[in-house]
This record gives sequence, C-alpha cells and structure tokens, in this order.
Amino acid sequence: MAPLRGTKRKRRDKARNRKTQPDPLASLLLLPDSADADWWDTFSRRISVTLSIPIEKLEFESVMKMPRRTFNYICSLVKDILMTKNSQYLFVDGSAMAVEDQVAVALRRLSSGDSLVNVGTAFGTNHSTVSQVTWRFVEAMEERGLSHLRWPDADEMEKIKAKNEKIKGLPNCCGAIDTTHIMLCLPSGEPNSKVWLDSEKNHSMVIQVIVDPDMRFRDIITGWPGSMNELQILKSSGFYKLCEKGVRLNGKSVKLSDCSEIREYIVGDNGYPLLPWLMTPYQGTDNAVHKSGFNKRHSATRSVASRALARFKDMWRFFQGEMWRPDKHRLPRMILACGLLHNIMIDFEDDERGEAMMMHSSCLHDGNYKPQVCGVADESGVAVRDALSQYLADKSGSA
Repeated sequence: MAPLRGTKRKRRDKARNRKTQPDPLASLLLLPDSADADWWDTFSRRISVTLSIPIEKLEFESVMKMPRRTFNYICSLVKDILMTKNSQYLFVDGSAMAVEDQVAVALRRLSSGDSLVNVGTAFGTNHSTVSQVTWRFVEAMEERGLSHLRWPDADEMEKIKAKNEKIKGLPNCCGAIDTTHIMLCLPSGEPNSKVWLDSEKNHSMVIQVIVDPDMRFRDIITGWPGSMNELQILKSSGFYKLCEKGVRLNGKSVKLSDCSEIREYIVGDNGYPLLPWLMTPYQGTDNAVHKSGFNKRHSATRSVASRALARFKDMWRFFQGEMWRPDKHRLPRMILACGLLHNIMIDFEDDERGEAMMMHSSCLHDGNYKPQVCGVADESGVAVRDALSQYLADKSGSA
C-alpha cells in the first residue's frame, strides 16, 4: 500500500510551478493595513453573532490559533489557486467568500476538530461549503506549500547538528524519528478493515516524521495502516532507501578522541532497528555508566520528535479522537497539508515564542500505546553506538 496517494500529480504540479512561484518566505504578501482591518472587521462581526461573543472580546489569535502575520502569509500562498477555481462559495446571506474567508473556514475546521455543521454554523455557511472549501484549501497547500517540507542542505544541517549537540552533547546528530497514530472508526464488516487494526486493537493510520531541534518536520510519511510496526514503516519509506544508498545522512563525519569516526545519524526509540545511521537506546538491565549515560542523552535529544507530534495533534484537532469512516485516500493528504502548516507556523515564530512552545509542549501524543520493541541490531550500528557512548562517558569524566 503506497502512502500519500496522488504524489505523482503533485510532483508534476510542483515542477510546473517551480519556475513561476517565488520563494515563499521572500514573497510574503501582507495585505495593506486598511484592507486587512476591513476584512477582519467584517469577518469578526459575522462570527460574533453566530458564536454569541461580544465583538470587543474577539481576538484574532483566539479564533485562528495563529498570529495575523502567519495567516496573511498562508492566504498569499494559496490565493492564486483559490481564485482560479471556477466555483464560488457563499455565506448563507448570499455574500461571496473572499480568499481570507475560505482560509479561515478551512483552518477552523482543521484546528478545532468541530463537525462540519458546527463550523458552518459558527462561520455563517452550510456544512457542504465547509467540506468543499477545506478540501480546496488542502489541495492548494499541497501544490504551493511543499517548499516548507524539505531536507536541509549542507549548511543548514551543520546548524541542526550544532543545536542537537547543545541539547545533551550528541555529536553529528541530524534529527529524531517517531510515529503516531490517527484513530479511525471503521465497521468490522468493511473490506480490509483488519489491516488497519493496530497492536492496541484500534483501527488507525500511522504517521512517521523526522524532526529537527526546532520541532520542524523534515520528512513525513503517512497513509500506512496501523497493523504495520515502526520497522515495517521505516523500511517502506523513501528516507530508508535513500539512507541505505548513501544519498541521505551522507555529510561530514566527526572524529572522536580515539580517532574513530561517527557518520551522520538520527535517533529513534526501541521500536526502530539499530543501524549505522539510526541510533537507538541500549536495552536490558546492564547499568554500565556509559550505557545509562548514553540513554539519558539519547532520550533528551529524541524527545523533540514526541513534542513536535504532540504539538501537531494539539494544534490540528481534526486528527484527535476517532475519525468516523474517513476517506483513506484523502486523509493522508490532509495530514500532509497540516504538516506543512505546522512548519509554516514554526518558520514565522520568533526565537522567544519558539522557545516557549518547546518548553510548554507535552511529549504525549500516543498515550494509549505501549512502546514498541524491535530488537534488530546491525553490527556496524552496534559498533557506532558503543564508540559514541564511550566517547561521551570519557568526555563527561574528564569535564
């Protein structure tokens, strides 16, 4: 089963638009202050009535869950696509939806997790319009937002490795990998329903992400059924194939004090295999100092992935709880779109806000799931981990 169906079309669209689409961050189109104020003034008056909230108490961030600057950028990103579509969407009073209205409706649907009816009632439109507008927005994000999901170049990777080392001292670490489940409510009689049944006897779809120290997604793969474990999902991913071919995680090695070299790698929990480019914690009851010390450093560095997934689910509550018979072809694309939005919000955060989000982000995103244990250990991976853990122990002892 292939994840993210429709990727061939998206690649064609991306290639077609690469020549004409400006750099997203460089092309931030902020609306003139007067026009911006006019839109929010009209929109807030509309929802003030339906939400029964005095207009003077309505604040932009409380409704949109993001700063105005970020919202304006998202509108500028999808504006051309939303305006070129033939369909025109209306509020119940017959007035046409502007681009900002459509983006606001879609963001509200995805971030609140409210039903189509409730979102429509709150924003003064009907439930079918909410559904259609949200899907159009998802398609537009796929086409125009993919530049916000990319593997770092060499210079950026050096900065990422420096940040990871600053956390707890792991040298040459390029990120953390983790998975989370999106719960599905499927009738037992549905064809192939058993393939979606996971280890906790829930129907679910799995998301795998690789995360940098700022909680930004650097790789997303989804669409896989809950019956697949972390090892199976990893081996089915393009990232795994690129790493095995030496195309990814192939940057500068770091020389340790004993003259051994540590290549670039990521960190993951014990549900993943131990590989030369994927470090997992030591298992068992061996309390050797260098092993326990390594595990503590590893856990602290790895926790950023758990925090990122917890933040993702907390922001995009559409994916919380059980989803009633979702379209399993569309759901991966909606996850991808929200992953792009997750990164955009981080891209537009200042350092102070980013640090606050990191400090207050929970690590709980799959609370009802027991940790997976893979048990696969590549000999070269064992040697790399042993060299790394001994180096860190020696460095700690000499400090």
